[in-house]
Amino acid sequence: MLHAPIIGDGRPQLDMPSLLEMLARSSSRPRYAFMVLNLIAQVSRSDGSAGPVVAKGGGLIPLRDWLCDALTPMGQRDPRRITLEERIRSDLEISGALPADADQATAVVDDAIREQVRASGKTNVSRAVSELVRAGLLKRHYQGYCVDHHNRGAQRQAVYVLAGCARGLIRGRQEQPRAVPRQAELAF
Repeated sequence: MLHAPIIGDGRPQLDMPSLLEMLARSSSRPRYAFMVLNLIAQVSRSDGSAGPVVAKGGGLIPLRDWLCDALTPMGQRDPRRITLEERIRSDLEISGALPADADQATAVVDDAIREQVRASGKTNVSRAVSELVRAGLLKRHYQGYCVDHHNRGAQRQAVYVLAGCARGLIRGRQEQPRAVPRQAELAF
């Protein structure tokens, strides 16, 4: 007797072509939405939730900022990005805020570009997440200073939870084991 394998959790299996088809139907920018969904899946915990902060470089940054920074390299060669860099450099030169040292000037311009790109990137990420929520692939809530308040602001950060067949994106990933320090354990 041959039987089909039984799936234990009752959820539909992740079928990448159907996921891409769902994104193509529900999103105005399906490739961007897929990248956002994939990045959220990469930083999500075993329960499928990601946020409100992500560990990066020894520090913690808000999830939306991390998503913007992770997606920034996609637009490096965009003509609008090059125009933005030229405009910021000329504005800083005119205002006299550009240092004389070339390395310091480059750092100042890069910081100003990063802030501009992050501001517009948050809007793009928020729009993509809203489309993923409408498609039933994500759930969104806020966590922080005032939980379950009708005002979404007030120093609260977004938390995204994978839902539906998007939960399968984390199924194959191994979560990093955390070292638990024990009493009287010495590192040699």
